[in-house]
Amino acid sequence: LEQILQQELGRKITIITPAKGTGRHWIKMAETNAESALMQHLTEKNAILKGLIELKDILKLAKIPTRLECFDVSHTQGELAVASCVVFNQTGPLKSAYRLYNITGITKSDDYAALEQALTRHYTAHEIPDLIIIDGGKGQLARAIKTLIDKSATLLAIAKGKSRKPGLET
Repeated sequence: LEQILQQELGRKITIITPAKGTGRHWIKMAETNAESALMQHLTEKNAILKGLIELKDILKLAKIPTRLECFDVSHTQGELAVASCVVFNQTGPLKSAYRLYNITGITKSDDYAALEQALTRHYTAHEIPDLIIIDGGKGQLARAIKTLIDKSATLLAIAKGKSRKPGLET
């Protein structure tokens, strides 16, 4: 490690490892924290991969999805409609790829038209992912299919269900 650092920095480097005392205590604490962080990272990564494998099996997909894009439309009492797109890959949320679309020129509270506008704008600029998830029921799914019919996209819609209670989605 000293040799690599010396080559990179162009000067002499000496690594000192305290054998006892406060310095050794801090080294041991840093090692423990690093091991803990690594274990947590690997556990999360395995859980995400397991979930993607289950999703592939449940939806009978040809391969494990490597990119999922999820859309939701919201508004304030029918006004100021926005559509959000959140993105996930095999490591989890990909926040740098999140997008927010201000929806304009539609009838008040027309979630279908808002979704169509967001999908059209998004997939004019971006490639189709392995799976597109729509927050909505049959109507939103039908509009998404119509909008993306020539893109050969795999779509999934999640509806709140009749009781509209969390955990009872269909």
